[in-house]
Amino acid sequence: MEFNDRPNVFLSGGPSSVLTEAEQLRYIADLDVPKIKVSRGNRYEHFEATAETTLIDDRELRVFVWTHNTYVAE
Repeated sequence: MEFNDRPNVFLSGGPSSVLTEAEQLRYIADLDVPKIKVSRGNRYEHFEATAETTLIDDRELRVFVWTHNTYVAE
C-alpha cells in the first residue's frame, strides 16, 4: 500500500453486516468532506463525518458514522 493509500478514515456503526473489519479502514483524499458513501453490491452505505478520531495501529484516523443505506435503482 502506498503512503497516499494508507487508511486515514475509520467507518463506524451500522448493522453488523454493513462492512467487514478490514473495510472499515479507508483512505480518502479529502478529509474535509462531510459525507461519504460506500458501494456494497446493490446498495450504498452512507457515513457522516464526526469531530472524533481514533487511534489504530499508531495512526490517528478520522471517524465517520453510519447513517443509512440506499439501494441502486434497476
